[in-house]
Amino acid sequence: MSGSRSQARHKAVQALYQYQLAGGSGSGICQQFLAEGLGRADEAYFETLVRGVLRDREMLDTQLDPAVSRGAAQLDPVEHAILWIGLYELQHELSVPYRVVLDEAIELAKRFGAPESHRLVNAVLDALGAQWREHERGRRA
Repeated sequence: MSGSRSQARHKAVQALYQYQLAGGSGSGICQQFLAEGLGRADEAYFETLVRGVLRDREMLDTQLDPAVSRGAAQLDPVEHAILWIGLYELQHELSVPYRVVLDEAIELAKRFGAPESHRLVNAVLDALGAQWREHERGRRA
């Protein structure tokens, strides 16, 4: 995960994790992370992800609830943040290929999540992504 968008996703996971634990506003969290510096991350994409996820989080959770046995509210905050980002990208960032969304989310789960969380992330995003990106399934990025 060396690209600027990959780094933006990485920072977005951290920001959304912080949001879940401490609350606050999307703009406040974005400002905090931007003030601290995002390194090589694509700042605009970071803001798009964080603001978009926080704007749509209730709708994203409604979509997640039937896809996870314990419901979205019971997800580990890291898994929750990764799934939010993946779902948001699948629905709103159509220039990002389906396989890239899945691969990036799986890598984030392997890096930050519990040992088997990448399996959950893959299963949920693949199942839900099929609803919005059926025309891309099976293609290689």
